Amino acid sequence: MKTKFKFSIHAAYNSFGGVVCAGAVLLIASSVQAQNLFVSDDVSGNSIIYEYTPGGVQSTFASGLNTPYGLAFNSAGNLFVADAGSGDIYEYTPGGVRSTFASGLTPNRLAFNSAGDLFVSDGSSIIEITPGGVQSPFASGLSAPQDLAFNSAGNLFEADFNSGNIYEFTPGGVRSTFASGVYHPDGLAFNSAGDLFVSDFDGNSITEITPGGAQSTFASGLNEPVGLAFDSAGNLFEAEANSGNIYEFTPGGAQSTFASGLNRPVGLAFQPVPEPSALGLLAVGATALLVRRRKLFA
Repeated sequence: MKTKFKFSIHAAYNSFGGVVCAGAVLLIASSVQAQNLFVSDDVSGNSIIYEYTPGGVQSTFASGLNTPYGLAFNSAGNLFVADAGSGDIYEYTPGGVRSTFASGLTPNRLAFNSAGDLFVSDGSSIIEITPGGVQSPFASGLSAPQDLAFNSAGNLFEADFNSGNIYEFTPGGVRSTFASGVYHPDGLAFNSAGDLFVSDFDGNSITEITPGGAQSTFASGLNEPVGLAFDSAGNLFEAEANSGNIYEFTPGGAQSTFASGLNRPVGLAFQPVPEPSALGLLAVGATALLVRRRKLFA
């Protein structure tokens, strides 16, 4: 494989002065940046995690679960699943190998902080779990906490379903009310500008909240919206529990159907965009080398 790759570079350079070679290598390197979407679908007796390509092609990533809700990826690309019916949190390798990461909970939604600690909404509390599996209480006395999301400053936001509030927690656990007046907040997701998007389950809408707390309606006329997630292009995806659809919204709010025919989709998570790989570095190095070679032999 290595010999073939070197031959392709040599042949492309001789034929086209290195332009096609560099472009081809860069194309290969950039193609790994595409993100697949993972969806937890609550199906009675055999709940499923589906994987979707950016083009919408569906495959089954995992099955045999018991009411899976929240999904979250760690920095290593392993998928964590809050399996509410079993009380377990499962960890899946990219190849689909499952292990039990934590048990004895009533897990709902999940979020990782930058240190790799997993935060779990559980009953009326939030539990923090280290990468080694050590559990400790982070917050208590909440009212049906749903989704969790971290902003770029490392503060944790929680959708408090029954109170209609969005709470913000500092890394040390100090709580404040970030927003109120949302009917039944469920899903949370931050865009790259730091605006928080909130799915209102019974309000059948999505609310956008600026970092300063100003609220506006981003989408309405939905049917029990739950999980939210942004892809790397800034498009918002929404899991709609009652219709069984996954909707995609452009940054401007244009809505389209990304997937349909699910039973009761809840959790959404995009696989993380990988860091620059050896292949990407090779692409940059190859381009520089070819430019230098052209200058030497011009």
